[in-house]
Amino acid sequence: MRNVTVLVACLFSATVSAADSHGEYIARISDCVACHTAEGGDAMAGGKKFPTPVGDIFSTNITPDKTHGIGNYSYEDFEKAVRQGIAKDGHPLYPAMPYPSYAKLSDEDVQALYRYFMHDVTPSATANKENEIPWLISARWPLHIWNWLFTDAPATAAVGSNSTDASAARIQRGAYLVEGPGHCGSCHTPRGMAMNEKAYTHADAQYLSGAMIDGWYAPSLRGTGMSEQELTSLLLTGKSKHAAVSGSMAEVVSESTQYLTDEDAAAIAQYLRSLKNAKPEPTRAGTTTASWSNSPQAGKVVYNRYCSTCHGLEGKGTDNNAPSLIHNPLVMVDDPTPLFRVISQGAETPTTRGNVSFKMPAYNGLLTEVEMRDVINYVRKSWGEGNGEVSQEELAGLKPATH
Repeated sequence: MRNVTVLVACLFSATVSAADSHGEYIARISDCVACHTAEGGDAMAGGKKFPTPVGDIFSTNITPDKTHGIGNYSYEDFEKAVRQGIAKDGHPLYPAMPYPSYAKLSDEDVQALYRYFMHDVTPSATANKENEIPWLISARWPLHIWNWLFTDAPATAAVGSNSTDASAARIQRGAYLVEGPGHCGSCHTPRGMAMNEKAYTHADAQYLSGAMIDGWYAPSLRGTGMSEQELTSLLLTGKSKHAAVSGSMAEVVSESTQYLTDEDAAAIAQYLRSLKNAKPEPTRAGTTTASWSNSPQAGKVVYNRYCSTCHGLEGKGTDNNAPSLIHNPLVMVDDPTPLFRVISQGAETPTTRGNVSFKMPAYNGLLTEVEMRDVINYVRKSWGEGNGEVSQEELAGLKPATH
């Protein structure tokens, strides 16, 4: 009898462990830690600053601490916060929390998340920071109107198991991961005047069609032409033969997508490859391909001296190290801001399991403003399908937006 009792206890322990592991996985692919952990702070204890048009807001403590965190949340409280953006005391959360996407999470995944946060996350007594928004516009009640206008009633998405066709099931699983926990549209979908995402599902051509965010360009994920292998490599390592992530996407890879299972990474890739191409919204007024000065030719000299060692004389890059510039999203986009930002401030791919980081140095101060303009124009003319020449005045205007 004792042996039977021990066996039952072991089986129960294994079941609980598997459930907790599933919750941790969902938290990883939902990228909770990246937003709710301040630099040098406790994991999930909040305090990370997010600049917004109305002021700075800070992420909150979501550890199970009963005073400053969510330790007193019931499952119903937790589910309402995750899916509807409503805190335990009834106040609406700012939509910097991607609850319009999390509304698609399955019951199983939300329950696993709750168990993980309540039992496996270490409590932290870190107090929540006050948001730095002028009191005249700090009232939360308008967010109820925002939710009514721009979000749908919570409705979970299929997780990819109700199709008898294996390929369709994988694409369905990819759709769930991208549109739900991955909340990829938060960066890759253009926003409206009220900072609302213009679409939340692939049924709308604006979804994942590319957008500018914090001076970086989150490229369109529709009809990229990338192979499944290239897309999975970007998700798991942050780089591939023809591209590399930079900016906030580097953090997404290091904290979230590198932990995807191979099956889920492949499902996301297959889903993205299934999306029809959509012309991204213009991000730069007055773009023209009509004529070029001698700026690109002067830029070739700068490129050959400073850039060709890594990216090659023909812009092909080096396998899984320096990315190719040919059809590179930073080069293809009409707005020169992202390319200027990478050249002036440098960039670094994430360090992931089994992959070392590649760091591009910053050339601000090393290149003159004229050289910076010329090399940008050379790269854009050579490998950006003629997105238009950048003037010295336009380049000067980019600096306030990127520093």
